[in-house]
Amino acid sequence: MIGNNWDNLLHLEYNKDYFKNLMEILSQEEKKYKIYPKRDEIFQAFKLTDYDKIKCVIIGQDPYYGAGQANGLAFAVNRGVKIPPSLQNIYKELNSDLSIPIPNHGDLSNWAKNGVFLLNSTLTVRENQANSHRNIGWQRFTDEVIRLINLKNENVVFILWGRFAQSKQSLITNKKHLILTGSHPSPLSCYNGFFGKKYFSKTNDFLEKNGIKPINWRL
Repeated sequence: MIGNNWDNLLHLEYNKDYFKNLMEILSQEEKKYKIYPKRDEIFQAFKLTDYDKIKCVIIGQDPYYGAGQANGLAFAVNRGVKIPPSLQNIYKELNSDLSIPIPNHGDLSNWAKNGVFLLNSTLTVRENQANSHRNIGWQRFTDEVIRLINLKNENVVFILWGRFAQSKQSLITNKKHLILTGSHPSPLSCYNGFFGKKYFSKTNDFLEKNGIKPINWRL
């Protein structure tokens, strides 16, 4: 389904009744509604960041629901698509933290290829209906994904922005890992504790301290 080591780790999930039911629900939804992201991009985060390559996990809630926005990577959009407000604020924090110039695009695939696993808790959504697929089984699947990452022997940084992402903290029990938290980067909440937390430099400091090559956050 994915084409790398994730398939070996998740094959038991693929064969569980809830996942088969999830796939059937998705097929029925596609007959009635416009669903994002495109079918071949649903697992894009997994395709670009193999399990063995993960250095950092950033957890989002569900995909963008506007036409042409969602591409399978949390917070990202493809080049040529207007940068969403939350991502604009992430870029502002990146610039403040590491003096990296603010990109003129929302393509985060280079982060993904450098070990940043950009995971939405729900992997699909109906057009113009936020959280419309939150109860069809995706969260059970992605909770298992987080548990699998928690089992890694290598040190991993989990960046949890906002209350929803922070609700997944109970799944991260391995003391080898680092958890960084802050408000969601949305303009509705970012001024209550998102800016100034230095997520990116703290991530690299932790990785280097543990003998892991730091992430190139430049896009």
